[in-house]
Amino acid sequence: MRIAVVGTGYVGLVTGTCFSEMGVHVTCIDVDEQKIDNLKHGIIPIYEPGLETLVHKNTKSGRLHFTTRLEDVINDMDIVFSAVGTPPDEDGSADLKYVLEVARTIGRHLNKYIVVVTKSTVPVGTAMKVKQAISEELDKRGVHVDFDVASNPEFLKEGNAVKDFMSPDRVVVGVESERARKLMARLYKPFMIVSDRLIFTDIPSAEMIKYAANSMLATRISFMNDIANLCELVGADVNMVRKGIGSDTRIGKKFLYAGCGYGGSCFPKDVKALIKTASDNGYNLRVLQAVEEVNNDQKLVLYHKIVKYYGGDESQLRGKTIAMWGLAFKPETDDMREAPSLVLIDLLLRAGATVKVYDPVAMDECKRRIGIAVTYSHDMYDAADGADALMLVTEWKEFRIPNTDTLLNKMRGRLILDGRNILDAEELKAAGFEYHCIGK
Repeated sequence: MRIAVVGTGYVGLVTGTCFSEMGVHVTCIDVDEQKIDNLKHGIIPIYEPGLETLVHKNTKSGRLHFTTRLEDVINDMDIVFSAVGTPPDEDGSADLKYVLEVARTIGRHLNKYIVVVTKSTVPVGTAMKVKQAISEELDKRGVHVDFDVASNPEFLKEGNAVKDFMSPDRVVVGVESERARKLMARLYKPFMIVSDRLIFTDIPSAEMIKYAANSMLATRISFMNDIANLCELVGADVNMVRKGIGSDTRIGKKFLYAGCGYGGSCFPKDVKALIKTASDNGYNLRVLQAVEEVNNDQKLVLYHKIVKYYGGDESQLRGKTIAMWGLAFKPETDDMREAPSLVLIDLLLRAGATVKVYDPVAMDECKRRIGIAVTYSHDMYDAADGADALMLVTEWKEFRIPNTDTLLNKMRGRLILDGRNILDAEELKAAGFEYHCIGK
């Protein structure tokens, strides 16, 4: 079987590489010539555990190829995945210009049957727009070529994407023909040997499943953050509340951790897009509007805590040095899209503070985004050197058990703000620190 994956971003590169690992001949395509040249030389554009090794292995084996020209390979393919970006417009809707350009390119050059699969996260109805765009280009050429469209949303967690793809808890495929269903079932058969988790649906349902899933997870996060803020006011402990409600099998334990807000490439964008889809169809998604509002406020919580510590006067931050542990929106990735760290850095700098940062993998990404606005440190203790306060923003494992003696010697102040509730409060307090977290 031969497939093409258009777009070598996070989703496209993981998808293509993992299919090649299962023996499929894969060609990954991108208009960015530099990115393709780098990939041919084993240089990958993202940080994702395990991905670089698989790219090298499968490129060497001859199963994984890279090119800038879809038109050169399309008629050798059985399936073409579209995994190009769908950036949000100003109104929150997903911008489909790249998705539709891929469709038009297919229509201009297609001479045989293929299945065109939307892998990008796109609004309900996009597959039909893709079908229409291909058909219009075929009509312009005056030719008739059979093809099918399908929707195959991704459910990859950054930092765990390779494992998620190779051992999926479910694979959702929206189709409208038996021919497409059989071809997609054949493609995913190697992943279903242990347990058949392949779910076929109609196309609109498949497109909706992705948005609904991410929106549900975002809702759980914002719900717990809302509860955490109330816990602080009434004297409860959100960690105990989390354990208590998580033990209810109807609720479960996942995504119930309070913190300083969610970020990344999926949750913020997908919540906005689903709200916009509802609005376009005359419906008001009130719950998701609240989810978004709570999350935006939650990214300010650590800043409000540090201002309160200094008597509620923002001007007291001027001249202070604040250490920040963690820049990425979550561990095991260098992705800083919509990261709480960016909001906090902006607020602290506006207040006149100096910010010293450290993240195990996201330092270069931070430099790309904000340049020299902050001081970059070579490790977590270098960031703490001379700091009046320390903010923990990303829950990297290496931050979990800090050496309190080293921190005492390094830091000028004694305030620690834990935005992910991973530090040992009693140990830090016993060492002489003033410790604040979320929901206590």
